Amino acid sequence: MSEPVPKFCVLIPAYREEKHIAAVVREVLGYASDVVVIDDGSPDATTQEAEKAGALVLSHVRNQGKGAALRTGLRHAGEKGYELAITMDADGQHAPSDIPAFLAAYARTRCPALVGNRMGDTRTMPWLRRKTNQFMSGLLSRTMGQYVPDTQCGFRLYHRDVFPLLVREGASRYDAESEVLLRISLEGRKIGSVAIQTIYGIERSKINPVADTIRFFRMLRRFRKIRRQWEKNQ
Repeated sequence: MSEPVPKFCVLIPAYREEKHIAAVVREVLGYASDVVVIDDGSPDATTQEAEKAGALVLSHVRNQGKGAALRTGLRHAGEKGYELAITMDADGQHAPSDIPAFLAAYARTRCPALVGNRMGDTRTMPWLRRKTNQFMSGLLSRTMGQYVPDTQCGFRLYHRDVFPLLVREGASRYDAESEVLLRISLEGRKIGSVAIQTIYGIERSKINPVADTIRFFRMLRRFRKIRRQWEKNQ
């Protein structure tokens, strides 16, 4: 007899996503009963569209960045007693039909963190994004001491054991998703991967190639200092 599915929620940080969020929420509800949208200070109708589609919405008064939105969602998951939290983007570039693959991978491996891997099929991925992703994933993997093929993917599963590591104050923009992997690895936790679909539409990415790359390297330098201090204290 198969094991019961652990209590889980799906967390969707969103900023100015009134065009996509309702469709994303409705599709996710086909695979999860608890969907939480974190509206990061959107000036449009993101909150209203998400609520009409059936999501619980947590709202920031002002825009604070994706990292801050994820922390808000993960605090909620911890407070409500969820065993697992799955995070995904609001723009339709993650397929909700991949949610069962995350749950199956967790049941099989018990990894406290699973990261989506789009690198198995990069034919639809823009060339510059693919190369940047491969470079950053390689650099981050070497720093962590374990290989994660797609460290830039926001489609992830986290177990409640690592929630405390993820809600600590730190990076607030897109570099936050790299920083949390570094924190998990520093604690000696295994990070697994799950093959997911690669979906790219005509929407413009909210990532700023220059500013977010600078933030990434600053975060990496900060982490190396933290790791040296941690190793010194062992």
